[in-house]
Amino acid sequence: MIQFDFSNKNYIVTGGAGGMGREVVRGIVAGGGNVALVDINAEAAAKVCAEAPEQIHFYKMDLADHANIRAVAAQIITDMGQVHGLVNLGGIVDTTKFADMTDEIWDRVMNINLNSQYVLIHALFHHMAEHHYGRIVNVASVAGKVGGGLFGTTAYAVSKAGVICLTKGIAKEGSPYGISCNAVCPGYVNTPLVASIPSQQIEKILAGNLLHRSAEPREVAILMLFYLSDLASFITGEIGDADGGATQD
Repeated sequence: MIQFDFSNKNYIVTGGAGGMGREVVRGIVAGGGNVALVDINAEAAAKVCAEAPEQIHFYKMDLADHANIRAVAAQIITDMGQVHGLVNLGGIVDTTKFADMTDEIWDRVMNINLNSQYVLIHALFHHMAEHHYGRIVNVASVAGKVGGGLFGTTAYAVSKAGVICLTKGIAKEGSPYGISCNAVCPGYVNTPLVASIPSQQIEKILAGNLLHRSAEPREVAILMLFYLSDLASFITGEIGDADGGATQD
C-alpha cells in the first residue's frame, strides 16, 4: 500500500477491527501515526492491535449509545493528547424491505450509521478547533447516492445519504477552524459486513460496475488514507466514490 506521512499524529478509526478499518489502521501505522482503534468487537480488535502494540490502542465503543461515544472520545483525548484525525467507518448493513420495516429497525440503522458519526464528530469538534487542525473522513456508500436496491435497502440508503450531507455541512462549518471533512462511498467490498448477501444479488452488483468485480478492502482504504493525509490539504466537502465506476458522477 502507498505510504502516507502520519508521523507523530494521533487518529481515531471506528470499525477499525473490520476489513476496511484494519487496512486504514495499518496505513496510519505504516506512516508513523498512532491509532485509537474503536470497535465493539474486542477479540477482533486485539488481533489488529497485536500487529503494532506501541502504536495501536483499543477502545471499546457502542455506536448506538451516544453517552458512551462521548465518554470514550473524552478518554481518548486524555490518553493521546491532540487528536489529528477521525475515520468514521463503523456501521451496519440492513436489507429490510420498506414494506417490512419497523420503527425499531429504522431507528437502529439511523442511530448507528448516521447519528453516531454526528455525535463523535461533535465530541471532537471543539478539540480540533482549539488546535486549528482536524481531518475527518466519513464513510458513506454508493447506496446513499442511488437509493439502495443493491446491498442495503431504503433505511440503509437514507442513513448513508445523511452521512453525505453531514460531510458537506461539517466541511462548511469546520473550515474556519482548520477542520476538513470528506467522505468515501464504497461499492461492493469483500468484507464480513456483506458476507450474507445472496450470490445472485452479488452477480447483479458486480455487473453494475465497469470493472465487474468487487473491491479488496485496501483498494477503498487508500482513498480514506489520502483524505486523512496532508496531501489532501486543499480538499474538503468532497464525496469520493470507490465503486469500480458504478456511479460515474
